[in-house]
Amino acid sequence: MACAAGASRRRGLDEEDKAILRALKELGKPARPKEIAEKAGLNARSVAAKMRKLVNLGLVERVEEGVYKLTEEGEKATEQ
Repeated sequence: MACAAGASRRRGLDEEDKAILRALKELGKPARPKEIAEKAGLNARSVAAKMRKLVNLGLVERVEEGVYKLTEEGEKATEQ
């Protein structure tokens, strides 16, 4: 368990980031921040603001304007 927490910390993921990744995984399809927020129980604006960070980390990919999907790395991060 300490390893998984260390890996998330190295990536700089906070609890909201992890909740976004889990929500995207549970949705199982590309989604807009509003859908992700509803699934994760977060504010849609907070989710939208976090997406750039998650894209830059390679955990989420923007498939079109305002629509995101989990990458393979993002999938791995949800398993930690």
